[in-house]
Amino acid sequence: MGNVSLKKIMIATDDSICSRMAVNKGIEIARLSGGKVYAVYVVSTDYFSSMAVDLDWERMHEALDKEGHQAVNYVKGIGEMEGVTVESVLLEGHPADELIRYAEENGMDIVVMGTLGKTGIERLLLGSVAGNVVRHSKVPVMVVREKCKS
Repeated sequence: MGNVSLKKIMIATDDSICSRMAVNKGIEIARLSGGKVYAVYVVSTDYFSSMAVDLDWERMHEALDKEGHQAVNYVKGIGEMEGVTVESVLLEGHPADELIRYAEENGMDIVVMGTLGKTGIERLLLGSVAGNVVRHSKVPVMVVREKCKS
């Protein structure tokens, strides 16, 4: 990477085992560069638009919100062990759009993410998040691939 200054490192996480490799990588980059990590989780509204209307929105939203807090707290925990400052960010919307918008508006130097670890029907909804971010982000993106069983 030469002497590129990586001071603002955004880690996109979804609390899956698959995203944990990306978390470790992002924290390591921050530790080596003396940078700060922004742990970002998007409460996906894609779920809602693709679901039956009679579903319990409130409960679903609460569950995703809880997963989001778990995800960013996991990053915080790793950061604390490695002496890296982590700011947690919970967003809401279409994951790829929100991740790109946040990274650009907040002047991130790099986005680190896994190929978000979803299975089955979730993969259809979210599997292309990493791909979309890579294609459309003006901020450099590092995708950490992991063969993982979620």
